[in-house]
Amino acid sequence: MTRRSTRIATTGPATGTRSAAKPARRRRGPLRSLAVYGIIGALVLGVAIPAYSALQQPAQARTIQQVANADAQELVVASGATQAPLSRDSYSATTGDSIAKAKAEAAAAARAKAAAKVQTASYSTSSTSSTVTFAPGSGTFRWPLTHVDHLGDGFMARGGEHMGVDLLDPARTPIYAATDGVVKVSSESYYGYGVAVVISSSAGGKSLDTVYGHMTYGSRVVSVGQSVKAGQLIGLVGSTGRSTANHLHFEVHINGTPIDPYQWLLANVGPMP
Repeated sequence: MTRRSTRIATTGPATGTRSAAKPARRRRGPLRSLAVYGIIGALVLGVAIPAYSALQQPAQARTIQQVANADAQELVVASGATQAPLSRDSYSATTGDSIAKAKAEAAAAARAKAAAKVQTASYSTSSTSSTVTFAPGSGTFRWPLTHVDHLGDGFMARGGEHMGVDLLDPARTPIYAATDGVVKVSSESYYGYGVAVVISSSAGGKSLDTVYGHMTYGSRVVSVGQSVKAGQLIGLVGSTGRSTANHLHFEVHINGTPIDPYQWLLANVGPMP
């Protein structure tokens, strides 16, 4: 009896203690859940309220300039950076100096042209004028100048690139047609010839073209399609185009092939005047 009573006494209080602990755990469970839900709710409100407030604010209008300024980007290059080589075939650049130079050249050309018109007024005749100035002499062919101070570069000079003869005379010396024919070219800017005239004719069943280059600006008195006679005034000596001194650059082409114009003149006209 004594041993059994002891077991009951020992077991009884332990069982009673465990039964009393279980209700305590059940009470902490709901409190913990309420705390978690409260934290979650606070987080949701913290995010939702500012977002809702931002949505309620009216959008502010921005100009294109403001948008551009906001989106603008800057590139900072180190002072030691070098410029990469560029191909001039793919771009062109204009600077203030080049623009000023181009304007100055255009103004100088305009002044020269205006001065030439004044200086050559006594020589000028229009294509419709009944008064035409002729060089002295007669014949099918004529020297293009009535007097030549001296000869410059001849045929095939400058390494074979010179297709004519340079007849040097003072500026504004009259130039005359070397043959009868029709004006094929009359231009203030004809390639490297500058102010030039080309007269097309024929001789001995072959085409014959004579070229007169480097004339004075504004001195041409014949136009394209006009018929001219040998010895007729066509312009004045100058130094336009690729030229370094006043002279007449004279060429002769037979059937499209350039020949020595100085020898042609000597053979068909006579000694140099």
